[in-house]
Amino acid sequence: MKIKFVGRKVNLRDSFKERVEKKLAKYDRFFGDDAEATVTVTLQKNRQTVEITVRSRSYIYRAEHTCQDMDEALDIAIEHLAGHIRKNKTRLERTRSEGSIDALILAEPAYEEVEEEEEQEFQIVRSKKYPVTPMEIDEAIMQMNMLEHDFFMFRNSFTGAVNVVYRRKDGNYGLIEPEE
Repeated sequence: MKIKFVGRKVNLRDSFKERVEKKLAKYDRFFGDDAEATVTVTLQKNRQTVEITVRSRSYIYRAEHTCQDMDEALDIAIEHLAGHIRKNKTRLERTRSEGSIDALILAEPAYEEVEEEEEQEFQIVRSKKYPVTPMEIDEAIMQMNMLEHDFFMFRNSFTGAVNVVYRRKDGNYGLIEPEE
């Protein structure tokens, strides 16, 4: 696994980098040689945030934690990363054995009608480019859960169209597909 370190408002010690390499080496057998990890440490006042992002094949695994101590934040972020891997690996195997997750996705519309409000200006504070990779719906839901996001955009490997899966307030999942 290739590891890239990013320090924001902090200089990373060599001992910290070695510790990260040692901890992430435990997951080499899971990710393989093509995996790339980015470890970002950010100092904000007296708090340090450690964010670990691992890209392997078409999956992205992400964990983040904030503490006063960089090493403690690293330990907890690694634990979160391991939990994501275990949780989603089991979930994917279970959904494949029980049948497709398509049955879990409700056919209800993903929007509700609301009364028009006064016109307001919208401000985009962040823009992001993202490669839309082909995958199955259950893989997209797993990826969304690993990233701890409420939605995930992907290219449906069956239809070739760009789709969005999202987590509903009731805990179920929804799917947005373009109309032909």
